[in-house]
Parts: sequence; C-alpha cells; structure tokens
Amino acid sequence: MSRGRALRRRVPPWAVDTGLVVLAALDAWINLLDEGTLVMWACVAVGSAGLFLRRRFPLTVFLLTLPMTLFMDVAVAPIAALYTLAASARNRPLLAGCALLNAAAATLLWPLSDAFDGDRTWTLVQFVYTLATAFAPVLFGQLVQARHDVARQLVEVEEVREHERALYAETVLARERAQLAREMHDVVSHQVSLIAVQAGALQMAAKDPDARETARIIRTLSANTLDELRHMVTLLRASGGKATELTPQPTLADLRQLIANSGIETTLTGELPPGISTTAQRTVYRTVQEALTNVRKHAPGAGAEVRLWHDAHHFGVTVTNTAPTRPTVPLPSARHGLIGLKERAELLDGTLTAQPTLQGGYTIELRAPARPD
Repeated sequence: MSRGRALRRRVPPWAVDTGLVVLAALDAWINLLDEGTLVMWACVAVGSAGLFLRRRFPLTVFLLTLPMTLFMDVAVAPIAALYTLAASARNRPLLAGCALLNAAAATLLWPLSDAFDGDRTWTLVQFVYTLATAFAPVLFGQLVQARHDVARQLVEVEEVREHERALYAETVLARERAQLAREMHDVVSHQVSLIAVQAGALQMAAKDPDARETARIIRTLSANTLDELRHMVTLLRASGGKATELTPQPTLADLRQLIANSGIETTLTGELPPGISTTAQRTVYRTVQEALTNVRKHAPGAGAEVRLWHDAHHFGVTVTNTAPTRPTVPLPSARHGLIGLKERAELLDGTLTAQPTLQGGYTIELRAPARPD
C-alpha cells in the first residue's frame, strides 16, 4: 500500500466532511462578500452544512446545493455533492440529469429575467463549459466506484482460487491415501495372512513343544497385525488428510449451521418428513451447500431462500436466489457440482432441476420419492 493511500485511510471521514463544509462556506463567502442577502446566506448555510450528510443522502445533499449554485458562482459544494452521488449511485441517467441540473443552475442568472437579456451565444458557451465541469466529478466518482468493484471482485476471485486450491490439495491427498490403503490391503494384508496361515499349519504339525509355542506366538502376532492393518486401512479410506474429515457426514441437523456460515443473507422455511433416510438428508445438505456456493461465486450480493417441502409421496428442497446486486466476474466452471448433485438425486430415484428465474435469479430444486429410513 502506498504512503498516500495509507495516509488517506488514517484521516477520519468526519474530518474530511468538516473540511469540505469549511471550504464550501469560504467559497460562498468569497463570491458574496457584502452583496449577500438573507436568503442567499440561508442557501449557503443549508448547502454547505448538508455536506455532513453527503455519504448517507447523496442525492438530497446535491439538490440542497442547487439554490446556492443558482445565486452565486460556487464550485466546492456542488462538485463534492456530485462526486459523492456518482461514487455511490449506479443509475447513469440519474447522474447525467444531475449534471445537467447543476450546469443549468450555474449558467442561469438571478433574477431569472436577466438570464436571457444578454448574449445568448455566450450563455450557450458558458452552459457547455459548465456542463463539462459538472461531468468531471461524475466521471471521477464512477471511476472510483469501478475501482472499488474491481478490488472487491479480485478479493472474491482470490477466495475462490484459494478454495479450489484447498479442494485440489485435499483431492490429491485423498487419492494418495486411497492408493496407499489399496496397497496395504492387497499386498501387506495378503502377506501377513499367509504368515498367519503358515504359522497355524506349523503349530498343528510340529511335534516339538517349543516349535508349537513359537508357531502359536507367530500366528497370534499375525492376527493382531491384521486387525491393526484393517483399522489403518479404514482410517486411510475415510480420511482426506484432516482429522475433522473422520467426523460423521452432515445431516439436516447441520443445515442451519451451513446457512449461518455461508455469508449470504438466506432464509430457511419449511421442513422435511422425520422418516427420510440419512442418505437423503446428506443429499439435501449437499444440494443446499452447492446452491449457496454458486450464489457466492456467480451472484455476488444476492440473497437466497431455502425451502424444505414434502407431500404424501415426495420430498425435496428448493433454493432460489435473487439477482446479483454487484457486478459479476465470469469465472471458469465445469458444472461438476450440478453433475454430482444430479447423480446424488438419481441414487434416490429423484430429479434435480436448475434454471434461471424471471427476476434474474436462479433456482435449484431437488425432488425425490419419500422413503423411510
């Protein structure tokens, strides 16, 4: 981070607003001097003091600066209000209209009857010049807004990449552990089983008591080793490298925690029948998990609704998200998540549908026949 940016972040917002109010009042005072009337000074007070609220009510504050722009040739208050409005609003026709209003107020003379008595060509030239001046803070505010959007999107892309790298590392580790488990099961366990069998045969055939005792010890140790190997193979197959992955698979009881940790404004409604199988519960959980992941990845700023439902013969879950409220960045996707969900639904003899909504959002629905556990 540059020193200038760090210094700007150290300055509190109220200090910046106070400085703008003082500059706006000073700008108006220089233009008015001893010629100001009570009405003019009232407009100056309202327009300048309104800059304290420019972050919360940018459009209202801009409108409050128009009267003082009409009465005098000021620049600080309207430019600050226009910049704040452009940095927060995304309605470009509104911004263009505000720039036109500011240019018109700055071009017209008070009283308005004097505005058209002079050279109209010069009035038009002044209007064009003032309009260009008004568009400058609008364009700068839009540039700052786009910069913030890009910075936020880069953070989201980096989070997605970190998540994908972690998933890839876990996949590789799980594959290596599964391969090691197969080797232990196919090779080591086979050899130890042969040792146990041969030791048992030697124990039965040997006539020397010491030889029979030695064979018995070898057979006992081989059997214990086989039990240990089976336990290790089970752990290797169940583990992907983290101890937490040996915990039970998620069920409906973990659904609320999943929604709370998603970072998305999500509502959960409805319920499922109490007798559905644990496999069906895991499928519902994974469907909601994948849907919320897609919302975070492809619809930043959107909200979601998770609706559990069931009738006499079927049960399911419907996840619907609203349209994104922030610009999205196209991210690569092989749609493996939806493919996996469809495979899970088919295992339940159910279906999975995914389609956009008319409001610009997306909906994913799992539907499966009800079967008691």
